[in-house]
Formats: sequence, C-alpha cells, structure tokens
Amino acid sequence: MMKQMLRIFFFLVVGFFLLPVNAVPAKKCLLVMSYHNGYAWNDGIELEVERVLTGHCELKKFFMDTKRNSSVAYAKNKAQQVRQLIDQFKPDIVIATDDNAAKYVVTQYKNAELPFIFSGINWTAAAYGFPYKNVTGMVEVGPIIPLLKIIRKTVKTVETGVYISADVITERKDYARYQKVYLDKGVKLTAKFVKNMRDWEAAYIDAQKADFIIVNNYAGINDWDTERAIRIVNEKSNKFTVSYYKFMMPYVMFSITKSAKEQGRWAAEVAIEVLSGTPVSDIPVIVNREWAMFANVKLLQKANIHLDSNTRRRTSIKWNGNIDSR
Repeated sequence: MMKQMLRIFFFLVVGFFLLPVNAVPAKKCLLVMSYHNGYAWNDGIELEVERVLTGHCELKKFFMDTKRNSSVAYAKNKAQQVRQLIDQFKPDIVIATDDNAAKYVVTQYKNAELPFIFSGINWTAAAYGFPYKNVTGMVEVGPIIPLLKIIRKTVKTVETGVYISADVITERKDYARYQKVYLDKGVKLTAKFVKNMRDWEAAYIDAQKADFIIVNNYAGINDWDTERAIRIVNEKSNKFTVSYYKFMMPYVMFSITKSAKEQGRWAAEVAIEVLSGTPVSDIPVIVNREWAMFANVKLLQKANIHLDSNTRRRTSIKWNGNIDSR
C-alpha cells in the first residue's frame, strides 16, 4: 500500500514539472493606440486585438491620447514615451493604430529589426513611406462613392454639401479625400472644423442651408455634450445627414460604417503570423473590406426624408439611443 502511494506521489510530482508553461506566453506584444481609452473607434480595435492575442503573447497597451490633445509637441512627447516603453518592455512585435502612432512612432523604426503592424491609417500610407521591410498593415478607407449614391437617391437636388467634424488631423485628411471625389462628381463640399460644442452647434444649424450634411466625427471636441447634441439634431434637422461611423448614429439619419473590429482582428491575426515566423515583408498592405448600413428612423421621420426601398432592405434600422459603436 505504501509503495503504491509513493508511486502515485512520484507521478504527481513529475507531472507537475512536466506541465506546459502556456499560462505565461513567451512572446511580448505592444499595442500603441493614437487616441484615448473610451473613444469608441479605439475601443473596438483594442478589444479585438486583446481577444485574438490572448494566449499568444503578453500584451501591453499605450494610449497616446492625441485626439483630445492635438498639438505636435504633445504627440512628440507621447512618441518619446512609447520609444522608452519599447526599450524597457522589449516587445517582439508592435501593433500601431491610426495615423498619429504611424507618423510619430512607426516612422522612427524604418527597416529596423522590430516588426510593426499598423491599422486605421486613413486612405493611404504613402505619406509615411509604408510598407518598410519591417512594417505592413491595413489602410482604412471610407465609403465615399457608395455614400454619395445613397445621398443622390434620397435628396432631390445634390449640388452642395457641408462636412462638419472635430478639428483633428484624421478628419482633415478625410475631408480632403471627400472634397476631391465629390467635386469630380459635380458636388461642391465645404468644411466646418470645430473645437468646441458651441461652434459645433452653430456649424450644424448653418449647414441646414446645404443640400446634405456629413456629420463625420465629434471625437476631439473635448466639451462634447451628448444630450445637447441629440436635442439640437432633433430640433434643427431638415436636411439629409450622413456619416460613416456607427457611433455617430444618434446624430445622423444614415451611415455606411467601417468596422473597428475588422481593423483590430486583422492586425492581431497578422501579428500571430509574424510571431510564428512569417516575415513582415511577405505580408502585403491591404484595405478594409467590411461595411454595414444604418438608418436613424426617428430623425428621418422628423425631417420627412425617405430612403428608397432598396436601401431600406439593406439597412439595419436603429433609433436614437445607445448603439454598439464597435
């Protein structure tokens, strides 16, 4: 009996030391986000990166917070903090999201040994010279032409439009692309970039003179007031309002939306490939491919604006209120 107990004890001890050490991943991953925790687009990417990478690497995160703090000096200071973190943490791979992380961090590691995966860079990565031999990623493009087609199906006259957004680098980049494409299609688009809630309200009311309004993004307006914005759009909207962010649905009538989850999922899956031995240079830069359509029925009805039957069939109907923005 004693021998049998000793044998069992021996196997238990040996088994313990032979257990796999998967509980502590050997690899290290760093996620550098251009914006702040709590910004819906940021959060959607972050959650997918975390979900996909769980069990594959130790994940550390850094938020640059450059949408609420838009000065170049602030961004450069945050980039220096990221570089210090890289020196201390020594990640095996870095995922960098959106333009400012690319502009102020990734460009400092051109053709270095450390691999980088970017996501969320608007329209083109050419300004940063990507890809490098150690950099690849997913470029974020918006549905400019599909959105204009919906506008033309919905609005009788489409000659002038207004683009309203926070005064930040990504929104100015978006507007430049919109303006060029729409001008080529015979539509004059002007912009109102705002820094505070008061100016946003004034811009929104004044924009009702146009044929349609693109209400693109409030992130970067630090005193943004959700209740006040919803009250304004409910009281003042009489022109067709659109966006391409799902989290803007309480404030617009229609959106064709991009997917933050797609950006995060793809970046994390590519990171796993690279950690498994695939050279970054073998992975091409791609663009996002996932879209969804949403309508705010309450605002459409208040303004007596009607979507065509084909658009209605393809649209997920939402009302003002809490909407999953990711």
